[in-house]
Amino acid sequence: MDLVIATRNNGKLKEIRAMLKGTRIRVLSLDDFHGCPDVIEDGKTFRENALKKARAVAEYTGKTALADDSGLSVDALDGAPGVYSARFSGPGADDLKNNRKLLRMMKDVPDGGRGAEFVCVMALAGPKGSGVKERTVKGVVRGRITRGMRGPGGFGYDPLFYYSPKGMTFAEMGPEEKNRVSHRARALMKIKALFKTR
Repeated sequence: MDLVIATRNNGKLKEIRAMLKGTRIRVLSLDDFHGCPDVIEDGKTFRENALKKARAVAEYTGKTALADDSGLSVDALDGAPGVYSARFSGPGADDLKNNRKLLRMMKDVPDGGRGAEFVCVMALAGPKGSGVKERTVKGVVRGRITRGMRGPGGFGYDPLFYYSPKGMTFAEMGPEEKNRVSHRARALMKIKALFKTR
């Protein structure tokens, strides 16, 4: 079956493609559908944003769409940046600016208070009349925020997210290693299970 991944984030697309390799799912991207409009992520939760994107892309493309909304939730910041993770540092935000802002905000937080979690909510939707039942799943992984960026890999907040069971940040892991333990991997495992039961 065809599955359109509703993201323009190449890092996310690459991870999802890798995790669906070997399945009978043909992964398509928004680049395969010229003119597909950007969806404004104005929901208050990851679930609201993921569903909004999946519905819009399914209607535009006429195919089943998978959208995710994910981000970092830091204990000491009352769950921030949360749904604002990608635009945390304001207009012109990018990974480096977001990471630097987070480090500044966390500079006085002691080691014992630096807990955080990556959250990923994935939504599956089909175009009207397709019979595809809307579903959402959630993947969460716990870690803590380091005091500096570590590792050349990954994207987003990966250089700051220390995963204790592996003794390294997500950016210090290889792609395959990260794809076995990440929040996105945990959510996608649940999505793959849905396909097997359909």
